[in-house]
Amino acid sequence: MTKTVLITGATSGFGKAMAKKFAAAKYNCIITGRRGEILQEVADELKESFGVNVLPLVFDVQDKQAVFSAIESLPQEWKVIDVLINNAGLALGRDSFENADLTDWDTMIDTNVKGLVYVSKAVVPLMIARKQGLVINLGSTAAKETYPAGNIYCATKAAVDMISKSMRVDLLPHKIKVTAIHPGSADTDFSNIRFKGDEQKAAAVYAGYTPLHAEDVANIAFYCATLPPHVCINDLVVTCTAQANATAFYKE
Repeated sequence: MTKTVLITGATSGFGKAMAKKFAAAKYNCIITGRRGEILQEVADELKESFGVNVLPLVFDVQDKQAVFSAIESLPQEWKVIDVLINNAGLALGRDSFENADLTDWDTMIDTNVKGLVYVSKAVVPLMIARKQGLVINLGSTAAKETYPAGNIYCATKAAVDMISKSMRVDLLPHKIKVTAIHPGSADTDFSNIRFKGDEQKAAAVYAGYTPLHAEDVANIAFYCATLPPHVCINDLVVTCTAQANATAFYKE
């Protein structure tokens, strides 16, 4: 039987790589994003390359009403969701606590924490009805330890860590798996967004070592999704070889 995956933030980075990975394995894909034109391009690419059904949903995970309206209005055949990947998230700014922009903080909290909760609350009941499913939440090594000027970004990812653990406990009776994947440094558009388009600062983040790539994290997510029904990876921290934790790097 063909399975279905729902991936938030699928227009680039981890989300797009995961959509390709699952589509290549013949999963039908529900992909979400804020940028409708780019999302449609990804949908067309998946259909053409892998011959799967793809449903693009244009909404911002920060918008509670839009999230619930989109999920509630899914055609019945799309409500059988086997895997939910809460990937949408971002870092904005790299400023010390006293200098940080409150708007950046609000956006990170609303996306990384509230957005994840909204999507999960909308989708999980569909899994409970079937007594099966997997939720994968994308955290970060920043969830495990903070670093200078990481402040609220680190806090939001620590929240993802705790939310994942509590979901795992609460959803046990419903036979739903919950996996948190915490990637370290990865060469996506993450740093370019964090530094608000300053390409020089973004490039400097990855200088002197080989970071993770989006495909690495996609492969890990797919592995977690294809384990036997009785096996669940609860918490997984993954870094490139040159990184030991959120702060320790070896750069040549």
